[in-house]
Amino acid sequence: MNISHSSRNRIYAALIAACLSSAVFAQTAEPAAAPATHADKKAAKEQAKADKKAAVAQAKADKTKTDAQADADKASADANVKDAKKQ
Repeated sequence: MNISHSSRNRIYAALIAACLSSAVFAQTAEPAAAPATHADKKAAKEQAKADKKAAVAQAKADKTKTDAQADADKASADANVKDAKKQ
């Protein structure tokens, strides 16, 4: 599987967007909840920041893993070609 750099970046961007949008839809409002206090709002804002950072970190880790796997696949293919030429 040979994906160009720009295509991979688009895939990663789509994955990050999907993660962030699913987090928004997963939140539900409690019907009889008390009004949010300033501390609750601040905590929710900090949690959203932490979630975003975690999503970005996960996307970077996934990209690194994908790149490493692509490099390993290429090295394996090169070794197979080299072995085939010897025979």
